[in-house]
Amino acid sequence: MPRAGLTVARLAAAAADLADEVGFENVTLSALARHFGVKDASLYSHVRNLQDLRTRVALLVGGEMIDRIAAAVVGRSGKDALAAFAGAYREYALEHPGRYAATQVRVDPALVADTSAMLRTAEVTYGMLRAYGLEEPDLTDAVRLLRATFHGYCALESSGGFGHPRAVQASWDKAIDALHISLEHWPREEENHH
Repeated sequence: MPRAGLTVARLAAAAADLADEVGFENVTLSALARHFGVKDASLYSHVRNLQDLRTRVALLVGGEMIDRIAAAVVGRSGKDALAAFAGAYREYALEHPGRYAATQVRVDPALVADTSAMLRTAEVTYGMLRAYGLEEPDLTDAVRLLRATFHGYCALESSGGFGHPRAVQASWDKAIDALHISLEHWPREEENHH
């Protein structure tokens, strides 16, 4: 019988908080059980295993992150939307390192295809990029470029990987300028076939 007060949502939220404290890779069912003052076995009424818990955390924090990004980009377009999107992404990654790490976990596409967080992520991201006139397959390529750039920058920044005395924010601003120029002059897929 499930322990009173324990729910999948409470477990996922607590695991997300724990991830910010100790790192996503250090979140275990035992640590979560200790947090709630229960035995590990009590959690199995709510989650199948550690992978199930991590998937639930990834979905929860993916929703948190896209909500923050969506609020930042609303009413904006072009470079203004790109800068707002990128800024919200970076702020979330730096403020919530454990949660952010969960957003990088590969989740079975069949499990997330119809989740509101994933649908909203596609809607917000593709909506911002369509202002640049992009359609598939260029949209997918552009999303991959942005994600790789934002993630790489955040990973380097959070680990202290930028040792040069130039302000990290100044370099970030230049990166957004460069991405904007790249998106405005995107090599269209159909152009590659002529």
